[in-house]
Amino acid sequence: MTVAGALDPHAMLARFGAWAVLVVVFAETGLPALGVFLPGDTLLLPAGLACSLSVPGAGRLSLPLVLLCAGVGSLAGAQIGFWLGRRGVRSMRLRQPEGRRWDRMQRAEALFARYGPRRAVVLGRFVPVIRTLVHPAAGLLGMPAASFTLWQAVAGLAWSQSLVLAGYTLGETGRHGAAYLAPAVAAVVVAGVLPSAVQWVRARRAHRRPVESDPVEPAAGVASQSPSDAGRARWR
Repeated sequence: MTVAGALDPHAMLARFGAWAVLVVVFAETGLPALGVFLPGDTLLLPAGLACSLSVPGAGRLSLPLVLLCAGVGSLAGAQIGFWLGRRGVRSMRLRQPEGRRWDRMQRAEALFARYGPRRAVVLGRFVPVIRTLVHPAAGLLGMPAASFTLWQAVAGLAWSQSLVLAGYTLGETGRHGAAYLAPAVAAVVVAGVLPSAVQWVRARRAHRRPVESDPVEPAAGVASQSPSDAGRARWR
């Protein structure tokens, strides 16, 4: 079996059932090294559809079990990602401020600085790829654990349960509803990516504007400040 075939949502559901939802959602929201390659939105919608009466009895899944697996995987994965971010603070302090990883942490800090920690956690849950990185970033940048747990739970349940129920609703409309599954998945992915694309375009335009004044040299010690230290200072 090829890698693409192994990651096909329908094949995963047919082989592992609701447990595929638990494992994939957990990994996508909590393990950055794996999560960026796993289906999230594209698994939850078909999982919900597989719970509907339009699916033959042998392939039908239990809606309560799928909802439970989606919720538990989403909440547990985010907490693991946050913990990994907290652990990463130590290694970041021991490294020189350079390289691709440093650039990614600077972009993560900019996201939290622009939207605030709570909004970044909530909005990031609905954006593919960002959904995998936002939880470690919250831990790395020093977001308080109690605040993170509250808002990631709100966002995680809203994301996971709504997509499963949307797929189930499509299936309950009959066989014709299943024909709308692919467009629905595409619409969800586009809706998640669109805000990031708009922000990227705005940042590119702002970067191309001519600078009217000379840049101000940073104060001594500021240039070497890590994103984690800057984030902690902002949320104290």
